[in-house]
Amino acid sequence: MGAVNANVTAGIPRQAAHLVDGSLYVFRAWHSMPDEFHDRDGHPVNAVHGFTRFLCELLEKARPEHVAVAFDASLTTSFRNAIYPAYKANRELPPADLEHQFVLCREVTAALGIPVLIDHSYEADDLIGSALWSLRGHGLSSVIVSADKDFGQLLGEHDEQWDYARNLRWGPSGVHEKLGVMPHQVADYLALCGDAVDNIPGVPGVGAKTAAALLSHFGTLDDLLDRVDEVAYLRLRGAASCAARLREHGEAARLYRRLTRIALDAPVPAEADALRRQRGDAAALEALCERLRFGPLTRSRLSALADN
Repeated sequence: MGAVNANVTAGIPRQAAHLVDGSLYVFRAWHSMPDEFHDRDGHPVNAVHGFTRFLCELLEKARPEHVAVAFDASLTTSFRNAIYPAYKANRELPPADLEHQFVLCREVTAALGIPVLIDHSYEADDLIGSALWSLRGHGLSSVIVSADKDFGQLLGEHDEQWDYARNLRWGPSGVHEKLGVMPHQVADYLALCGDAVDNIPGVPGVGAKTAAALLSHFGTLDDLLDRVDEVAYLRLRGAASCAARLREHGEAARLYRRLTRIALDAPVPAEADALRRQRGDAAALEALCERLRFGPLTRSRLSALADN
């Protein structure tokens, strides 16, 4: 299944679990919403307003029975930072006012009866991957709500990824259309060509097309490195120098794969019902509406959604 309009179900069960990359949408709201929203005490809350509107719209459109929103606890405390200190070191830490808004976004999410996933050792990607893996064991398919290419590695036959902002959905075949590799090869692919967003350098001189071509031929990073002498004889531009670089940086590539592979053993609820959306907390929502100075439209949407 390739990219399709989001209004087309494309064979995905209507009540698939929706797993939301919360941090992505908080950052998007922070960058896109004008800096004119302030709470009762005068603190900026533009990201909270934008994120809340996004969350309301998602719930109104999808009406998921099972749903969770995953957040990153920090840019510096995941297990990947211990393995590779330079991981995400190219990113600026969120300013204090945005950190505060992240807390408020989690409060809004929880008040709507939506499970919140967060852990200091695992990133949102790992929490989503582990939840998807657990739900699959209970016979449930999942829709990952995110534009992040890393999530392609999680998609099984009945799963989807939904780039909400662009109104696009895709399944496993869409991963191949976008990256040139199958879902089970995505972590190896990113280890080879790198991921500048996360400060993962990859193997020098191996770009996206070369990485995809190598994995198409060898299947996995391990088989590629075990048979690296064969690379020089491939019909590949600069094949001999590519083989030399793989010999030199092979162990680094294996390290990078530990960074690019989404963990499936993060601490998430084991029972599917733990990710079932509950009735919202009307009192908590009312208090948040007053504190955040939400307008009448947002208040009415939240009130309606609180009743499920």
